[in-house]
Amino acid sequence: MISVTEATANAGALKRLSDQGVSIWLDDLSRGRITSGNLAELVASSHVVGVTTNPSIFQAAIGSGAGYEEQLADLAVRGVTVDEAVRMMTTADVRAAADVLRPVHEATGGRDGRVSIEVDPRLAHDTAATIAEAKQLAWLVDRPNVMIKIPATEAGLPAITEVVARGISVNVTLIFSLERYRAVMDAYLAGLERAQAAGLDLSTIHSVASFFVSRVDSEIDKRLTLLGTDEALALKGRAALANARLAYEAYEDVFGGDRWLALAGARANKQRPLWASTGVKDPAYKDTLYVDELVAPGTVNTMPEATLNAVRDHGEITGDTVSGGYAQARADLAAVERLGISYDEVVRQLEDEGVAKFETAWQDLLDAVTKSLLSKGVDA
Repeated sequence: MISVTEATANAGALKRLSDQGVSIWLDDLSRGRITSGNLAELVASSHVVGVTTNPSIFQAAIGSGAGYEEQLADLAVRGVTVDEAVRMMTTADVRAAADVLRPVHEATGGRDGRVSIEVDPRLAHDTAATIAEAKQLAWLVDRPNVMIKIPATEAGLPAITEVVARGISVNVTLIFSLERYRAVMDAYLAGLERAQAAGLDLSTIHSVASFFVSRVDSEIDKRLTLLGTDEALALKGRAALANARLAYEAYEDVFGGDRWLALAGARANKQRPLWASTGVKDPAYKDTLYVDELVAPGTVNTMPEATLNAVRDHGEITGDTVSGGYAQARADLAAVERLGISYDEVVRQLEDEGVAKFETAWQDLLDAVTKSLLSKGVDA
């Protein structure tokens, strides 16, 4: 973790990013980050205005045991189940982080200062269970600046509508395809319309749509490398940015239409695009690629700490790098398709893998906590 002195000295690129209308959220959370004051430092000095979590992040934090010993001991004495133990620890961390970010939440009218927590990934294909879990998480965290993460699976779409209709703010995660992204925006608008019909205050409901970036390049680049032609190799590192830029075009289209304008008149909030998976996987690419090249107003970029540090150190924030690039983006994706690489197949595979990875991380977390509880003499 960086010190506040280092952060303050080199935050110029982060300020420029923020000034361009990009909200900087940290894609990481641990109890040590909260109790050490590091999260508060990043908020104070590095323009961090939100936090996202996922099963992999919690598995890394809680699986290590660091900072959780006392709570684990208390949970063991109570004889709780492993699922309850995990939820008590994760919601405690999210609640504490939400308190750190509460001043940002108030200063931005609820737009930022958000902390996201995901529904159990094992429920990704169960609409009713996802809805019930989302309601439970919102109740457990009990903070106005929490966002409940719901995956953009087919079963997740009606859950998004139902949860938004109940006035709960949602972070829709694991979006890879442009078609699914439009379905996500439709689900959000449907939820707002139901909330309005129920007499809820739409100004209190916020949402982001987490559009995944680097994994698209990882998969398509692998296929381009296998082809090995000059034409194929020239397209490496272009598909993910093209996909994200066309997602922003879709966002502009939907949130500039008549359906949205009717809701905007009732003080509804746009569902902002959130660039997720922005850590660069290929060392051949600049480590700030998915930040420098995805600057657009009204977006969120959630970064792992390594990416945040890289942007602070040598990010090149030169203005909007998304708007106006739509024709080239379409051309890039079309060129990939002409080489026999199916866009639909890739995004479907990435969604399946994304859900599976989170399920695995969650199971690893449950196993680690089970071991800890058993070591304290409790049958988990």
